Amino acid sequence: MNGKGLDRRTLLKAAVTLPLVLLRPLWLPELRAAEKNGAGAGARNRERLLLLIELHGGNDGLNTLIPYEEEAYYLARPQLAIPRDQVRQLTPQFGLHPALTPLMPFWESKELACLHGVGYPRPNRSHFRSIEIWETASDSEQVLDTGWLSCVFEQHPLPARFTAEGIVLGKGDVGPLSGGKARTIALHGPGQFLQQAGSVRPASLATSNPALAHILEVRREISQAASDLQGRIRQAPSLTSDFPANKIGKQLEVAAKLIAAQVPVAVIKVTQGSFDTHAGQSATHHRLLEELAQGLTAFRAAMEQLGAWKDVLVMTYSEFGRRVGENASHGTDHGTAAPHFFMGGRVKGGLYGVPPSLRDLQDGDLKHTLDYRAVYATVIEKWWGLPAVPLGTGRYPALDCLT
Repeated sequence: MNGKGLDRRTLLKAAVTLPLVLLRPLWLPELRAAEKNGAGAGARNRERLLLLIELHGGNDGLNTLIPYEEEAYYLARPQLAIPRDQVRQLTPQFGLHPALTPLMPFWESKELACLHGVGYPRPNRSHFRSIEIWETASDSEQVLDTGWLSCVFEQHPLPARFTAEGIVLGKGDVGPLSGGKARTIALHGPGQFLQQAGSVRPASLATSNPALAHILEVRREISQAASDLQGRIRQAPSLTSDFPANKIGKQLEVAAKLIAAQVPVAVIKVTQGSFDTHAGQSATHHRLLEELAQGLTAFRAAMEQLGAWKDVLVMTYSEFGRRVGENASHGTDHGTAAPHFFMGGRVKGGLYGVPPSLRDLQDGDLKHTLDYRAVYATVIEKWWGLPAVPLGTGRYPALDCLT
């Protein structure tokens, strides 16, 4: 068999029979060349890791970072507004939802940055389209098929010694790591990966069909990744942190174990949700935020145990916030701008950006005051020390919130 005559459907069927997912394009010589050339600009910061937390479903930003001194907030939400005496105050104007109390030590040690009003012009309120915009760094009417992180790694390849550009935990999509040159492992847990990858044997089949050759190369890389992970995980130190036994807690525990094992990877992505709280929001939102805060507290403790907290940047994102006014079902509908967080040992804690006005709305929604691509520019330029990368149709100034 030489691979000739195989149609696309047959090749795709062969691809999905792999027992786990390692997504990558055809091998690019630049990735190997990058190691010889010192990985280009920003090489000294390439070992820093980005932990992405997708708040799937559209997190309610107004009940996350709360403008507790704004009377308009309480008028718009007679049932859902968090009482002033329950808000965990950060400043005389803003505070955190009480379920985020475990994050107060982050704030007190200046390791939590809260970014006001993150969004984009002409917002889209569709889950599918808005998250696509966020993940590709596109303009509202612009359709792109490559994730923003994949674009970064295409322009600034990682050294070939990296196991992958990204690892995606849980059931979330690869999102920002889609397309382009990024090698991405979809991983539910180290044990599962090693068990599944152990059943994949490199094939020595010769073929002139590029698509089939790609599948065979993926199989080879899975085998190599499994062997590398197995050795690293066995030698990794045990973690003393007590992670919560919920979905986000388990994902953060796996992330911590991968970091403890010193797996060479630039990005780890976890997902929590759903934050699509159209009805009965209070209890659901409280639970989700509490689980997130408890998981992050355990993760931070693990990183401090490993001496790695300064080498990890935690960043949240979500497809949109919720509308300012509550609905008749004691929930909130799809909105626009919302606050997001940076956390880590190199974060310069504080509030950043301009709070959106609750008295100057657009169709009942907040007007964004910080383009989400400025958040990405901060990761690229301030965290990894790389030159600016075009995002969408423009460039956006990085925030001065990292050391």
